[in-house]
Amino acid sequence: MSEMADKVRVVSLDVDVVEFRRLIERIDALRADGGGYVCFSTVHMVMESFDEPEYAEKVNSADIIVPDGMPLVWMQKIEGRRDAKRVRANDLMIGLCRFAEEKGFSVGFYGASDAVIEGIKERAARDFPDLKVAYAYSPPFRPLTDEEDAEITAEIVENAPDFLFVGLGCPKQERWMNAHRPRLRAVMLGVGASFDFFAGNVAECPPWIGRLGLEWLFRLVQEPRRLWKRYLILNPRFAYRAALQAISGRK
Repeated sequence: MSEMADKVRVVSLDVDVVEFRRLIERIDALRADGGGYVCFSTVHMVMESFDEPEYAEKVNSADIIVPDGMPLVWMQKIEGRRDAKRVRANDLMIGLCRFAEEKGFSVGFYGASDAVIEGIKERAARDFPDLKVAYAYSPPFRPLTDEEDAEITAEIVENAPDFLFVGLGCPKQERWMNAHRPRLRAVMLGVGASFDFFAGNVAECPPWIGRLGLEWLFRLVQEPRRLWKRYLILNPRFAYRAALQAISGRK
């Protein structure tokens, strides 16, 4: 686990203060130490954790919680960490693929649809021709039976990716990583929608919009039916809880 001194409480989660290059080093250290799991926290994850203590425990048990949302970074700065930075899951996934290619490590992809997995493999082969993709699988869009889960776990163990990107979406992927931590030696990274971004079937938010904290609006315009509840209800609730925390801290 990361030392608490490098974490800042954001409503319900103990979020790490990160820097891109140092983060790669920390993830590689997890690999050398037998694996672990990394969560990329957004307002959505913070509020899911606030509403469900059982889920919060699983996220807070992660080896690293990366702030993948500017509101979390702003909270870290308010709490006194001026060095706080955002690291987007998709940027980190690309950076780790490049790192793995250079060092001779392997990667795996678990989640999304068959079409997205194929798109990921095609881009990986094009952008990282020497990268070893040891495992890539799209599980059924339903709860797995115990037998199916055991078979998938055995396949991952057999193929032994050093870094396993998990794209099941929040909160499913965090629960999956927590449950499979004892059985897998890979470093699992719950990257969610990054699978769609990497495959090229969903447009990624321009960096300047993200820096303004408006990525939620960009994504809402793209997928209003799926995301309206997440952003238009959870965002104001997060702002309220964050304000309470900031006021309490100043007192």
